Amino acid sequence: MTITAPDRPRTAETGPRITATGEGLRRALDGPFHTLKQRWRHEVSADDFVRDPTLGVEEAREWALDKLVALAARGFAIAGFPEAQGGRGSTAESVAHFEMLAMGDLSLTIKSGVQHGLWGGAIVNLGTSWHHETFLPGTITGELTGCFAMTELGHGSDVQSLETTITWLPETCEFEVNSPTPTAAKAYIGNAAAHGKWAAVFGQLLVDGVNQGVHVAVVRIRTDDLGPVPGVVIGDQGHKGGLLGVDNGTLFFDHVRVPRTHLLDRFGGVNTEGVYTSAIESKNARFFTMLGTLVRGRICVGGGAASATRKALSIATRYSLKRTQFRLPGLGAEIPLLDYQAQQRKLLPNIAKAYAYGFAMNELALQLQRVTDAAGADPKAGRELETRAAGMKAMLTRWANDTIQVAREACGGAGYLTENGLTLLRQDADVFATFEGENTVLMQLVAKALLLDYQRTWGDLDLRGTAQATARMLGETFLERTTARSVIDRILTTANRRPEAQQLTSRAWHIQLFEDRERHTVEGLAKRMRAAGKVPAEEAFAATNACQQHMLAAARAHTDRVVLEAFIAGIDATGDPYIASILSKVCDLYALATIEENRGWFMEHERFDGSRSKAITEAVDALCLELRPKALELVEGLGVEESWLNAAILRG
Repeated sequence: MTITAPDRPRTAETGPRITATGEGLRRALDGPFHTLKQRWRHEVSADDFVRDPTLGVEEAREWALDKLVALAARGFAIAGFPEAQGGRGSTAESVAHFEMLAMGDLSLTIKSGVQHGLWGGAIVNLGTSWHHETFLPGTITGELTGCFAMTELGHGSDVQSLETTITWLPETCEFEVNSPTPTAAKAYIGNAAAHGKWAAVFGQLLVDGVNQGVHVAVVRIRTDDLGPVPGVVIGDQGHKGGLLGVDNGTLFFDHVRVPRTHLLDRFGGVNTEGVYTSAIESKNARFFTMLGTLVRGRICVGGGAASATRKALSIATRYSLKRTQFRLPGLGAEIPLLDYQAQQRKLLPNIAKAYAYGFAMNELALQLQRVTDAAGADPKAGRELETRAAGMKAMLTRWANDTIQVAREACGGAGYLTENGLTLLRQDADVFATFEGENTVLMQLVAKALLLDYQRTWGDLDLRGTAQATARMLGETFLERTTARSVIDRILTTANRRPEAQQLTSRAWHIQLFEDRERHTVEGLAKRMRAAGKVPAEEAFAATNACQQHMLAAARAHTDRVVLEAFIAGIDATGDPYIASILSKVCDLYALATIEENRGWFMEHERFDGSRSKAITEAVDALCLELRPKALELVEGLGVEESWLNAAILRG
């Protein structure tokens, strides 16, 4: 089907620099956050949040803090805080603000993430009204600068094994925060090296000789004039591989005392009688409840990485439309880079992924809001959110690192020049794969959650019973639908009405393949893990460790399916039929490109043969060619203002 635009005027809202189709795509992709994101586009200039890539470490650090304070004063990036303390906007909107910040500069984005998301988020989610009233007003404005001191030199992903201690001293009604070993030093802490005055310090809470598990104490680390505080040793980790505007450092505590009230005690603390109390009896449950409230940071990191990738794709695609190379045989005109199939293959499937991930991020932000509003009343929804956040963060940051490099290469030597912005994006996005959860660990968390859901569904059925039950139930119990449930059910109901020749672009066929891959992979993993659970204790690690790649494959299959369903829901919510028709083609490209990437699995498991595999590749090529004339509109729809790209190759 050829996509033809209807006649339509451009709106005053978008101005002359964006096409009507681009504006329509942007509105659809922004979804429920369109008004908020448009405010950024209308009111925030490149000077407000796009960094000069030649700034050194000290200059970049001061620039990031200054810009953060200035944007906060204008009401940007301060959503998710109580209105009583100066917050402006919902928790879901805080994710959208983070995504928009990342279209300017990732150092500024992470500076905000540390100040407002991590430090401020710890106060909001782990503290009580006294902590909110005491610490949040200055946190929001940027006057009261803080750190999130969780990671240690000896323990990063394994938070439960942190060595830092927070010991109750009944004789003075204080807590003593201490780093008992060199490996207990807090490391890689944003805001620590230069600007932080306070820190939310994670450590083992010891009360009357009993370890109550990991809790958080608010500790002063610098005076108001940034002078030293006795007992706190601060290190500067200096120049890094990226994010030069973020002052990462180390913190070491030598028996530092803080008042009893400085323990963030929403889920457990020491009362005025000197007795530890908590509404959550299990230490393990208490620990995971505390960490679960901090999931927003993980969601934001994935969204920020995706925004940076949108920026890279926008630069590379606009350059590929402008740059020509070689001439048509017998003709004088040189050929634009994007007319070459190889260049289309580099960029257009990734643009399709950018749309898919954008719709999935919208849904994830709304899911975060629902869980936040429930305030712990729906534990199942909370667990589902944590699983989805882990999968999305891992998938989006891996895609960001891979795709920004592709965009750099798509611009040839010009892409390697600092003035064109891509090398800065590549450097800054690198560590997104590591912080807020190392990606391999996160994908294992997703797999573990899938296995738990599977176990709850099938219990202790033997393998024959499990297979029979799976065939009967189609795995629907653990394959939880996203909000696209109704539209997908409708698509599947009409699946058999399309002729075989149209199957490659059949949305029902895409859904069935994505679901089948997830279901089969999880079932196979469950069988292997069940067998591993029966081996002698001395063989348990080896047996479980042998399943690790299978766990990662299950997590990827699950997240791919969730993203596809979110894309489908986004198209269904698009009111403009013309824009929906373009998005449908983009969704075809996303689905088929993902199937093509995983065709080894599908062919090994006899879901299709070699001829069908070749047909899928031909279909991806054809979709790239069909969408080529809409490339400008597609990158406009990604939502990055042209003035924010700050790439010399696009000027003039």
